[in-house]
Amino acid sequence: MDRFDAMRVLLAVIDAGSLSAGSRRLNAPLPSVSRKVADLERHLGASLIIRTSRNLQLTDAGRDYVEAARKIMADLEEVERRASGEYQTPRGILTITMPVEFGSRYVLPIALDFMKEHPEVTLNLLSLDRSVHLVNEQVDVAIRLGELADSSLYAVKAGEFRLLTCASPAYLERHGVPQHPTDLPNHEGIMFSNRSFFWGFEVEGKPIEAVPRSRIEVNTAANCVAAALGGVGIARLFDYQIPDELSAGALVPILKGYDSGPRPIHIVYSRQGLLALKVRTFIDWALPRFRATCGNYGGIAHSPQ
Repeated sequence: MDRFDAMRVLLAVIDAGSLSAGSRRLNAPLPSVSRKVADLERHLGASLIIRTSRNLQLTDAGRDYVEAARKIMADLEEVERRASGEYQTPRGILTITMPVEFGSRYVLPIALDFMKEHPEVTLNLLSLDRSVHLVNEQVDVAIRLGELADSSLYAVKAGEFRLLTCASPAYLERHGVPQHPTDLPNHEGIMFSNRSFFWGFEVEGKPIEAVPRSRIEVNTAANCVAAALGGVGIARLFDYQIPDELSAGALVPILKGYDSGPRPIHIVYSRQGLLALKVRTFIDWALPRFRATCGNYGGIAHSPQ
């Protein structure tokens, strides 16, 4: 039995949540995956996982073994990176996770330019609107929006973004410009389905909720932007979603004194032992470019038309 291979299979199964999901992640037949886990348990003389109809759970012995296996695999990967010269020249696969919309607009161009400058680096870009566990899912770098939860990860601030209240000039001409959040119930709004929390404001340092009449409901930012441009009503959108519309004056910010403050953009990475040169080089490359685009203190930079 190849114990390193068995460890790799077990970790994939645990991270995926089931034997079948692990087999899909490994692109391996389910019977082969199940057999390798069983062979490992037989070799150890201990049960590592409890199989149920819906998922699996680790036994006490399994938790101890998985923790040790993660460290062993991490140490092995570091040794291999050293041997391949990854700490001398940026090379190898660089896996980056990013929010879908922000990633396609801001991260992708930076990543593609980085790839052109570093021909020995191969990019694996994961566009996901969920928080990824960097170590468990073998991700090198994450671009995250908003405040970070406390963790053992390293993070560097790369910029800021804001939530804006806005409308088209045509709508404001027809209905007038609200001067205070409490004016909003007299206006028509573009609502995100099940996301009324977007209509929170700060008045004299206290949070309040002020919601316009629902004129239309949407479930994507693109549809919200299109409806706002069509003069349907007032929208709340992140500034990174509408830089061109703001620059052109097609959408006008309103109630600016009551919107919440800026929210951070972070480059997040894990560090176990030496930091791979491909990761350090990407961070050094991306950081000034993010700050130039995402205005470290002033929000997203909007190019003049």
